[in-house]
Amino acid sequence: MIDFYYWPTPNGWKVSIMLEECGLPYRVVPVNIGKGDQFKPEFLAISPNNRMPAIVDDDVSVFESGAILLHLAEKSGQFMPADRKGRKETMEWLFWQVGNLGPMAGQLSHFVNYAQGEHAYSLERYANEYHRCLGVLERRLDGRTYILDDYSIADMASFPWVLISKPLGQGLDEFPNVARWREAVKQRSAVQRGIDLGKEWRRKAPPTDEERRRLCGQRARGGESGLN
Repeated sequence: MIDFYYWPTPNGWKVSIMLEECGLPYRVVPVNIGKGDQFKPEFLAISPNNRMPAIVDDDVSVFESGAILLHLAEKSGQFMPADRKGRKETMEWLFWQVGNLGPMAGQLSHFVNYAQGEHAYSLERYANEYHRCLGVLERRLDGRTYILDDYSIADMASFPWVLISKPLGQGLDEFPNVARWREAVKQRSAVQRGIDLGKEWRRKAPPTDEERRRLCGQRARGGESGLN
């Protein structure tokens, strides 16, 4: 049984989707990032970066969503090509997501959903970077059903951050390949189960000042921030 430390955010969805796709047994351990659960010492022992998701699998802890996807792919023998070229491409697109698409979308989300006041330069910068990343994905998906030859952890990593494009203010009309891919992935039953996991915990109102401090206060806890 895998212990899955989770809260319903795009980074959490990457792993919930993979667990559902693989059919691996797991137990959800909620990490309420609005209440500061990510800063508890027992979670820090599992995730040194104070971020969810994380897993404990046979007494082995794994933190960071990309590393968890790789661990589960290797454990299950699913959703990652076995040949050298396919594995290389998996790594490229997984690292692209964790280093580009995810951080740019996450920063955009911060200024759209959490930052108080006007931050025109920051909003424009991250909106433009998110737009650029969607363009990269659009070109990759030209003539392809999925990011690799077959559906893989590369798709699972990128999908959640494209799923929320509309709330981030970015439509997909100018990215038809991305829109088609997004819909194809969204229709998978395991993806739907992964996205629905813990949906009752999703935020229903703007964050309070205390929640905002926990989520976004860069110096509130010795330089740590809990936004996932």
